[in-house]
Amino acid sequence: MEPHNEFLQKATDLFIENGAKTLTMDDVAKEFGISKKTLYQKYRNKEALLEDVLAFKLDEIIHKMQQQDLEMDNAVDRMFCRDQQIEGAVNSNKTNLIKQLVKYYPAIFTKHMVNFSEKFSEVLVSNIERGRAQGFYRHDFDASIYSKLFFQLMMSYENSPFIDSETVSRDKFRHEVMMLYMNAITTEKGKEIMKRINENNQ
Repeated sequence: MEPHNEFLQKATDLFIENGAKTLTMDDVAKEFGISKKTLYQKYRNKEALLEDVLAFKLDEIIHKMQQQDLEMDNAVDRMFCRDQQIEGAVNSNKTNLIKQLVKYYPAIFTKHMVNFSEKFSEVLVSNIERGRAQGFYRHDFDASIYSKLFFQLMMSYENSPFIDSETVSRDKFRHEVMMLYMNAITTEKGKEIMKRINENNQ
């Protein structure tokens, strides 16, 4: 790993562990064994460091998704293997980092979520194009809009006023969103693949 990426990985871990507001630039400098002046030569303020950390973490998640795309040819199978990344992304909303971002740095959080939505949607659009070529997905819907709807639904569990987290678990919610999305886009041929996957998972 490049030195700058090593720095960002360690800084990411520090923010996740301590929270966006709680961790200070003094703490970061001390952790890296550098002076505060040296740190401020790299980053003009904590907000700039936070933006870099979030972009680094996002790129890491998207890269893992793209790697899995290369390893699995069947578009429908691929969607059901994406669960791990999606779960990681959804769960990241529970960390101190994200909770404090929402409260104390809403503009940075909003920018991050817009970037996340764009990059995540690109991966899903690529999956849709592949599935259409394989005859598993319909052609009569807007791939870009559907991919963003899917992302929005997946990320809404924590803050939806309509979902009671006491009675609907995150896993159940995530599964139902996946089934809603996949049933909406698949052809009969694609639904046969889904049926096989669900039977194998029972």
